[in-house]
Amino acid sequence: MILVKRLHTFMLKTFLPLFAMTFFIVLFIVLMQFLWKYIDDLVGKGLSVGVLGELFFYAAVSMVPMALPLAILLASLMTFGNLGEKFELTAMKASGISLIRVMAPLIVTVGMIAVGAFFFQNDILPKAQVKMWTLLFSMRQKSPELEIPEEVFYDQIPGFNLYVKEKNRANGMLHGVMIYDVSRGGDNATVITADSARLALTPDMKYLYLRLWQGEQFENLRDQNRRAAGDNTPFRRETFADKEVLIPFDANFNRLDEGGMRKQYVGKNIAELRHTMDSITRRLDSIGARTGPELVRGELPILSQVRPNPRIERPTESLAMPSRPSAGSQAAATATGVAGERDSTTGGEIAASVRAIRMDTLIAALPEPQQAEIYGNAVNITDRRQGSLSFRAQMVDDDKKNYRRHDIELIKKFTLSVACLIFFFIGAPLGAIIRKGGLGTPLVISVLLFLVYYIIDNTGYKMARDGRMAVWLGMWLSTFILAPLGIYVTRAAMNDSVVFDKDRYTAFFRRLTGARVKRHVTQKEVIINEVNPREGRSMLQRLGAAAAHLQTRYARVPGYTAYWLRGGISPEEVAEVADMTEECVEYLHDSRDHRVIRLLDQMPVIRRVWVYRPASLRWLSWTLMLLFPVGVPVYLAALHVRRDLLADCNAIRRISMKIESRL
Repeated sequence: MILVKRLHTFMLKTFLPLFAMTFFIVLFIVLMQFLWKYIDDLVGKGLSVGVLGELFFYAAVSMVPMALPLAILLASLMTFGNLGEKFELTAMKASGISLIRVMAPLIVTVGMIAVGAFFFQNDILPKAQVKMWTLLFSMRQKSPELEIPEEVFYDQIPGFNLYVKEKNRANGMLHGVMIYDVSRGGDNATVITADSARLALTPDMKYLYLRLWQGEQFENLRDQNRRAAGDNTPFRRETFADKEVLIPFDANFNRLDEGGMRKQYVGKNIAELRHTMDSITRRLDSIGARTGPELVRGELPILSQVRPNPRIERPTESLAMPSRPSAGSQAAATATGVAGERDSTTGGEIAASVRAIRMDTLIAALPEPQQAEIYGNAVNITDRRQGSLSFRAQMVDDDKKNYRRHDIELIKKFTLSVACLIFFFIGAPLGAIIRKGGLGTPLVISVLLFLVYYIIDNTGYKMARDGRMAVWLGMWLSTFILAPLGIYVTRAAMNDSVVFDKDRYTAFFRRLTGARVKRHVTQKEVIINEVNPREGRSMLQRLGAAAAHLQTRYARVPGYTAYWLRGGISPEEVAEVADMTEECVEYLHDSRDHRVIRLLDQMPVIRRVWVYRPASLRWLSWTLMLLFPVGVPVYLAALHVRRDLLADCNAIRRISMKIESRL
């Protein structure tokens, strides 16, 4: 029990300082990325240090969800990498402590961090994001700090363009001033020129006070003389020796109200998000319940006064004639076969029943003026309905987009906690496997893994936001992809598997691509087991016979259909020849004859390639055969590999005969 407590303390003392260091480093990096993204909205506004510090504080709080998983990944990699590099992890395993038992205190710690991350996402992050975005939008609306350049038109004053030829920085005088007042439009511009001027802000920081000396003012009078004949536009010219001008220019920093941002999805917790989603769902259901029956009840203008006859159960088409039909209506009634009836009890008129008839025949029976009126009314009603339905469709699209945004924000409350756990179960086993401490290798691996996670997560987020993928699938996509990786590396680390074995992966890709391998056989300096010539000749004879059998059996090239349906070369026979070749080379490698060694060095290496027989299942063979973009390249690759195999068999027979003669 004492050992376990000391182990827990040791692991926590090793992990927590690294976690704190990496967290603040990563947070600083993402904060710099935020700064460079919004640098244009901050520079040149004359903002105080307190306001900028407040913005950076809330931005740092908002960046915690991005920095926390990467910090856990990097800290766990460094922790177990240092333990593996110093053989402390090996000593723990040698004393009977499993890897899971070593990870146990950190699993509990990361679990507590994940729980804290959930409450952070739900309670703290919405408030921080509301304040950050409110501050950022307030800074965007603040007027830039007034700094007028020389010999350039300055357009940062709304409605004015200001030109200064020369500035005297000693006394603040402006020389060669030209002001264009376009606040009333370009056609009503006012132009002021002055020999010199002095510029200052009013005490309330809401106006620019401009005092001008020795200048002129030109002003169009188009508004005062709109009825002037021709194209002549009167203007007014004024010459002044001293003139004062006030230009509206609010240089204060005005904070926006946070109420509007609190209503957005970024400022809500889980309960508020669900309440808003329920409201949007009810609104969408009400729109659908109202629009559906309207579309079903839609009718043409000529049928607007028609009522179906209750005596007919399922009429194909029903019309009710007006009480005083016109001549055209009588003609239409005659054309459609309307039979009028009168109820003997009530004396009222009963709706007429109509047989199935084409609409063209009904309209053609009317006079041309009425036909034109009907078509015009139909077009107008169709346009109005189209506009109404388009407006409703836009409303529905906006509500659906708003619903997806709220659903994404709701799921993000949980994804951060799960990401912390997944990155720990990736980082800790990888650190135990690679056994490299410090910031070198762990940093490279962490950045690569986090880039993969960020790309997948951002892709899923954008597809979910645009409605191209279900929201839950898009937001959990990175988790579904990285969770199996965490399970795999954890299991490999527990079983002391060699995950990063270069020869293993080289052999796999060589088998996948079919790359050829050149044999390297050199003369041994010390020979312990002498070669028995009789046994060597026997092995060579068996090898030559097996190669000849393989060469003879598969000499005929199969067609495309035969390759997929009856199979290619048997992998078992190829493996048998390959094993016999390696066994023969290994045995004859102890020969003292240098010519035999040179011949062994020329012995080809039989490749075991998957294209010999790519599909052992019948349904898969049919699928690949019919899928020509895949089946044809595989077939051509199989023919190339088949030709190389038969050439290798021929070389094995030839070299075996030469070695047998030497023995």
